[in-house]
Amino acid sequence: MNGYLCNKAAVKSLFLVTTTGLLLALVNGCSRGKETKATPPPPVLTARAVLKNIPVQINPPPVGHVTPVLAVTVRPQISGIISAVNFSEGQEVKKGDLLFTIDPRPAQAALTLAQGNLQRDLAQLENAKIQFARDSQLFVQKLISQDVFDTSKAGMDALAGTVAADRGEVTNAELNLQYTEIRSPIDGRTGSLQFHEGNVVKSPDDVLLTINQIHPIYATFAVPERYLPEIQKQMRGGSLAVAARFENLTGEPPRGQLTFVDNAVDPTTGTIQLKATFPNTSSRLWPGQFVQVELTLSELTNAVVVPTQAVQTGQNGQFVYIVKADQTVEERPVTIGFTYQNEAVVKAGVEVGEKVVTDGQLRLIPGVKVDDKTEAAAKTP
Repeated sequence: MNGYLCNKAAVKSLFLVTTTGLLLALVNGCSRGKETKATPPPPVLTARAVLKNIPVQINPPPVGHVTPVLAVTVRPQISGIISAVNFSEGQEVKKGDLLFTIDPRPAQAALTLAQGNLQRDLAQLENAKIQFARDSQLFVQKLISQDVFDTSKAGMDALAGTVAADRGEVTNAELNLQYTEIRSPIDGRTGSLQFHEGNVVKSPDDVLLTINQIHPIYATFAVPERYLPEIQKQMRGGSLAVAARFENLTGEPPRGQLTFVDNAVDPTTGTIQLKATFPNTSSRLWPGQFVQVELTLSELTNAVVVPTQAVQTGQNGQFVYIVKADQTVEERPVTIGFTYQNEAVVKAGVEVGEKVVTDGQLRLIPGVKVDDKTEAAAKTP
């Protein structure tokens, strides 16, 4: 029995020794593996802080809508049948271009009748003048009574009034004949056609179409009233530049100038209405369109700027990672003024020429060495 217990204890001791040896061998092997295979530095993208002139704008840009400089509703001046439509919907027209023709025959007939009445009454007036001249001589010679003389004069004066009325009828008939040709009152673009050839239109109720002047064109928008003193100050020295951005914009945004500041602040919203004028020669802005309006108040010269993606936010505020000469990173707190088109103006914390990390910040800690992929990409031919 004692021999069995001794053998059992010996086997257990041998198992423990063997297990401990294997664990030590594994630990030593892992340690040697770590020594021979070091962790590569994390890759990052970088950019250098540079000096730039940055426009000072209202941020975020206010949203405005585009309105035509002029919007004219075209109505008929006389009633009648439309005999011709002389333009296409959406067409650019010039002032004086013929748009509609109303059947001129009724107006022409009225003009002919008025002219005939005028000729008849002119002849009667001429006869009345001759008669009155005779009666005047007879009255001086006391061959006719005062009553006959007065009647002769009254008849001549009445005919003179009739002739004046006839001339007015002729003028009115000539105007009505001119109104059968409806011409564009402004330069602009025609809208949807409401009446077609053959329709009867009634004056002045029916709206034939609307013409919008879009060269130039307005963009109206509102800004918080706190910007009003600066806007007034800058406008005293000259006009303020404005740019309009919209969805699916390609190329440079349309540019214009601030031309109107409302005379009162809206007390319900605390904003003031502004209006900018754009030449719009390429017709990129359209009435009713919503745009983001970039109003430039001034320009900040020689500002230190970095890409906005370099600026991180932590518990202690905003910071950037600076890549030093030995390729290690430093966490640097910064003070950001404002941003403009993916660039941040740094008031304090970064010097011109310093290299900041723009991508890969999540894998960084202060002091770690990094692999700058931006420089590697720049060296690749």
